[in-house]
Formats: sequence, structure tokens, C-alpha cells
Amino acid sequence: MEVGKSRFEFSDWGGPSIPVWTYVPDRIDPRSAPIAIIMHGASRNPDDYRDAWVAGADEHGFIVIAPGFSNEDFPGARAYNMGSVLDENGQPLPRAQWTFSVIEPLFDEVVSRLGGTQTGYTLYGHSAGSQFVHRFMYFMPEARAKRFLFANAGWYTFPDRAIAFPFGLDGTPVNDARLQAALAKDVVVLLGDQDNDARHRLLNRSREAMRQGRHRFERGQNFFASASQLAQDKGWDFGWQLRVIEGVAHSNSGIAEGAADLIE
Repeated sequence: MEVGKSRFEFSDWGGPSIPVWTYVPDRIDPRSAPIAIIMHGASRNPDDYRDAWVAGADEHGFIVIAPGFSNEDFPGARAYNMGSVLDENGQPLPRAQWTFSVIEPLFDEVVSRLGGTQTGYTLYGHSAGSQFVHRFMYFMPEARAKRFLFANAGWYTFPDRAIAFPFGLDGTPVNDARLQAALAKDVVVLLGDQDNDARHRLLNRSREAMRQGRHRFERGQNFFASASQLAQDKGWDFGWQLRVIEGVAHSNSGIAEGAADLIE
């Protein structure tokens, strides 16, 4: 993998080949530096997402990996935001076909290209990518992600087994043991305090989504509060944090400026 910006194709998994945009700072040891896997939003623009994290990577010494999931190969929210765990008719798909299943072998490919010794990574997503990341956390409990960063999701899968998927976990393989493990993970929910446009053109206004809050900022707060309350009620460990980034609206670059210190 080249120092600076580069790109490669990744195909060593059960789905379509995907392009991967990368950035390796020139003053680090790439064999041991932290790796951040950055999940883009609904605009499907991984190169822009990579570029937004370059300054933070230079300052904090981490490697940026930004895979791209095109609308052609991963159409709509079902195939991207929701990880393709269900088909068009709502029936379960084999695990090998899940979009979630690309992340772990991609990490192995990155470590191999770096000649690295890294054993884990930080998984970040913004907007639709944030939806991908928090659902990945539920569905891939064995993943080697050391930290999960959920930024400005439009709507959530709440940690509630009484609400039907995708707004809750009813109908999924996530049982109490896996939910308990998810709430104990190292998670930071990232919210821009200006991401409060209740009329944003991409905001999900379905009845189920509106129950989560009026806009993204409110929904994110309610999501975090729901998880915190569940852990408290059950007496479970709670590893999540909430970081509100002032002055930032629905902006990956704004979040990147306020969260680059969280990559480990």
C-alpha cells in the first residue's frame, strides 16, 4: 500500500469487487499504526470521506481505509445501511452474502498489504455509514473492531428486542447475550448539535423513524439514552460514550475534525 493517497480493488469475499480508497501518512510505521475503516454515507462517495480524514490521520498517526459500496452493486438501504441481512422479500440471506461480511476480510487484506501486525481496527460511519456500523456491531459480534464510531445516523436499530427489525431487533439472531455484549463494547455515538433539520430532504419520516425523534440530533440522543437505560435496568456493563460536536450539522468533514482523536 502506497504512502499517501492510493486505491485498490478488493474481491476476496463472497460479494462483488469493491474499490477501496486509502491514505497512509508518511511519518508513521504502517506496520503498527492504527487502522480506521471509514464507511461513507448515502452519496456513496468514499473518496471524499477518505479525504476528509487525511488531516486527522496526519495529526494522530493512523491509516485511513474507505471502501466504496456503489448503488449498482449494493442498491438502497437494504443492501448497504442494513447490511443485506434480508432479501427483497424480508427473508434472511446467508451470512456470506451480507454486506457486513466484507469488513473482516478487508481488514486482513489491509494488514497483509501493509506487512502489518495490527490485530484490530476502529470502524467509523457517518449518516448511512453510521447505520451500517451500528448494525454491524449487533450482527458481527466476533469482529475485531476495537472501537465503533456512530456519527449522525438518520435512524437507528434500537437495542430493543420488542421492536421489529430494522427499527429494533425483533426477528434477528441478536439474543440477550449478544445484546449484552454489544452494550459493553467500546462505542462512541457522535452527534453534530446542528444536525437538527426536521425537514432535511434525506431524513426518514416514516412513522417508525419519527418515533425515534424529530431529527437526527434528537434521534441520536434517544438512541444513546435507550441503550444506557437498558444496561442500567439489566445491570449490564455499559461501554458507550456520547460526544456532541458543537457547530456541526450533517457533515462528515465536521465530525472528522471533532473525532480524529478517537481512532485507536
